[in-house]
Amino acid sequence: MARHESGRAKRTLKAWRPRTQMVHGGTVRSGFGETSEALFLTSGYVYDAPEQAEARFKGEDPGYIYSRFGNPTVTMFEQRMCALEGAEAAWGTATGMAAVNAALMCQLKSGDRVVAARALFGSNRYLLDEILPRFGIKVTLVEGTDLDHWKRALKQKALRGTRTGAPGRASGTTIVFLETPSNPGLEIVDLAAVAKLAHAAGAQVIVDNVFATPILQRPMEMGADVVVYSATKHFDGHGRVLGGVVLGPKEFCDAKVMPFIRHTGPSLSPFNAWILLKGLETLDLRVRAASETAAVLAEFLGEQDAVKRVLYPGRKDHPQHALAMRQMEMGGTLISFDVGSKDAAFALLRRLRLIVISNNLGDSKSMVTHPATTTHQRLAPEERAHLGIGDGMVRLSVGLEDVEDLKEDLAHALLGAKSKGKARGRVALQPRGRAR
Repeated sequence: MARHESGRAKRTLKAWRPRTQMVHGGTVRSGFGETSEALFLTSGYVYDAPEQAEARFKGEDPGYIYSRFGNPTVTMFEQRMCALEGAEAAWGTATGMAAVNAALMCQLKSGDRVVAARALFGSNRYLLDEILPRFGIKVTLVEGTDLDHWKRALKQKALRGTRTGAPGRASGTTIVFLETPSNPGLEIVDLAAVAKLAHAAGAQVIVDNVFATPILQRPMEMGADVVVYSATKHFDGHGRVLGGVVLGPKEFCDAKVMPFIRHTGPSLSPFNAWILLKGLETLDLRVRAASETAAVLAEFLGEQDAVKRVLYPGRKDHPQHALAMRQMEMGGTLISFDVGSKDAAFALLRRLRLIVISNNLGDSKSMVTHPATTTHQRLAPEERAHLGIGDGMVRLSVGLEDVEDLKEDLAHALLGAKSKGKARGRVALQPRGRAR
């Protein structure tokens, strides 16, 4: 099914700057000339004749077939994301994890190998740790901040067997997968260096860019082949709908992603796509405003006695601060900090009056969560410790409130954390791998 794109959109696609693309990119108006993007709530489409239906199923007629395959509102979202990311093609998905799963499973098969950064969102880790191995896919985890780890892993070979029982043959890495900054430890991976290593090994690079968003970081400009997002986060930015998107080369999206989504069904709903389109109009403004506030709060938290350490890419004491500032325009909207213990973290969360407790992020409302008991609770304690996810770690997603109100709320809550905390000394920031 071919995607619609108006002649006007084609002429201006590369001429507009990013902030303008987020307001106008991909817009196709119906005959009514509506100002806002139209919401096409339809499951199917009517054909003028059986010959037209046949031509559409063959891909010879550029029209829609079924909203599981494509929908005008969803197409506008996809084209706007292409303009923003600098990608050739995109496919919207029902959720962010549907996007990650589609980007991986649409091309992997038994015997293939994935090399991934160890520090990932909990559901990403579950997909790599539990689901992919069920299909005979080898997964190797590395310290994302250490290029030597990447080099060694990408030199290894996986053994690909055959169904007939014949001896297997050596197979290299199919996919390199990572997120940067990572969730929740905010580790920074050297995108350009890892992409170079991956491509030399014949692997495709997939980047989960949720924390940075395309406003602050564009992985494709640093060598990434495919970028995935949970559009639920900053793109909506108001906690209303779920969504995701896979972006990459047109050949990859057409040959791999499209058949997978078409036949397995993780499609983005037209209503959710419409909400996401409206969210994109203010994405640049919201991400930059929240990042400015986050930078102030990170410094504020670093001055508090109850806080043992602060992790924020924009702070000079972050282990990969220099790299973060080369790859990202700003430090981002997320801060992680440690108050020493679970009791202290829970006491802090209970005393908050403005910041809400929620495992979501990228919202206009500031949100806080305790990763060890929520997003990363499935990991074994020793693995959480290895990743630096201590019982005292708190992840703060900064919203659009007045920075002084947020300071006052945190100061009030930290009094409770201080009374529960046992250790009074500060914990020095130590990178686990070699920072680049």
